[in-house]
Amino acid sequence: MEINPAVTFKHNPSVMHSKRPKVLIVGAGLGGLALGMILQKSDTPYEIFERAPEVKPLGSIVSLTCSSASMFKQMGIYDEFHALSRALSVIKVVTAPELETAFLIAGFENPTKRYGAEARTIPRPKLYDLLMRQIPKERIHLGKKVLSTQQGSNGVLIRCADGSEYEGDILVGADGAYSAVRQDLYAQLKKENKLPASDGLPLPFLNICLVGQTRPLTLEEFPDLVKSQCQFINILAKDKPYAWMTFTTEQSTVCFGVLQYLAEETTKDDDAFRNSEWGPEAAKAMCEEVKDFPIVSGGEKQLTLGDLFEWTPKDLISKVMLEEKLFKTWSHCRTVLMGDACHKLNPSGGEGGNNALQDAIVLANYIHALPDHPVAEEIEAAFNAYREERIPWVEAAFTTSQALRNMVDSNMKAKMMRFFMKNMPSWVSGMIERRVLSNRPQVYFLSRDETACELAPAPQASLNLKRPESKRQQKNKDDDGVVAEEFAQPV
Repeated sequence: MEINPAVTFKHNPSVMHSKRPKVLIVGAGLGGLALGMILQKSDTPYEIFERAPEVKPLGSIVSLTCSSASMFKQMGIYDEFHALSRALSVIKVVTAPELETAFLIAGFENPTKRYGAEARTIPRPKLYDLLMRQIPKERIHLGKKVLSTQQGSNGVLIRCADGSEYEGDILVGADGAYSAVRQDLYAQLKKENKLPASDGLPLPFLNICLVGQTRPLTLEEFPDLVKSQCQFINILAKDKPYAWMTFTTEQSTVCFGVLQYLAEETTKDDDAFRNSEWGPEAAKAMCEEVKDFPIVSGGEKQLTLGDLFEWTPKDLISKVMLEEKLFKTWSHCRTVLMGDACHKLNPSGGEGGNNALQDAIVLANYIHALPDHPVAEEIEAAFNAYREERIPWVEAAFTTSQALRNMVDSNMKAKMMRFFMKNMPSWVSGMIERRVLSNRPQVYFLSRDETACELAPAPQASLNLKRPESKRQQKNKDDDGVVAEEFAQPV
């Protein structure tokens, strides 16, 4: 079925060749907001659709490496991001119940000199707010639960639960691990026998997690807040299937997360983990289970997770599943996926936020480089190039996240992993860090971030894109004897 019949290729050429493709972004998470923020700096029309009627300040902390610093600088909001966040240079791993230090995970000294920026942590709600303020309010439509999507050679269409419909030229699924856009896309591909078998399987998970953020605390309540750097404490239980972590913030709050390790891999569809296991009552029950677990506060008084729960508004504590899956299919025709919709990473590696922002940068580059009024084949080629550029980095992040998830378990494999981390030669850790932090993508159509640093960024294919000229411009050049350029070729 062809949709968006008003968009045909029989229009007046003077209208058709001046039209930029309209982008419909489903999901106002980090990735969707970042993509909208970048497109706002271009001439590409876009709209964002979010199923939630309001954005609640849920979640804990987002840890961002230097990989996203250039984007914040190009957007002109790095100083504000810096003021809202705290530097992170050391992760302290301790064991419970004694709270003895097992080892430290530390990065290179002076990361700004080496990479142009340092790793920073920011409360998730603060990052959401910063990104949303870069986008005009009329571009973000809340309370828009997408029920179905369609695509064809002429356009895309979404239908929402309130009966509204929206048409465009490109559909971006940035709607999380259980993406409605992905489900419709995969249903279409399955009918055409084009969907890899693994992509049709449910998302597996081995952990569930309790997350939240306290109210602002005093130094008497939590002395470590006085330290300028983020105090990231990862606590491992010796005799329980749990690990928990705390982070201090620039807002004098403490973000926390509690991981529970399941005996075996499961999915959301399993009987034991249906709706009765989730929601406010389930979060309250898990709080009761772990409230006596000790934490490190920097003071003489021994605090527990229960103290953090008491200092946290109850409606801002949530219980979530930590799914892990790297999908093979990221796009088809005019539809493309990004962030958790195509690669759900365990948060143990701290790479979910980084990769969502990197997706937004690279995808925005390829969308911007499309010709005026692109046909489906041109859009699909751009999406394939986007995946080709991103997949090596995502695969590496996925592997790292799984390894760090295993490290904080209580089994023998985890103990061996911790022994290796504790005794890793500095040259090995340095090699790993340089490889990971060399990926520092930028938006090609904005002024480059030229911050001097010792380690040059890895090559970025989309940084060399160039939007092709319109057919009218090409014709004018041809008439003058000048050869026209081809679509989006590197310069």
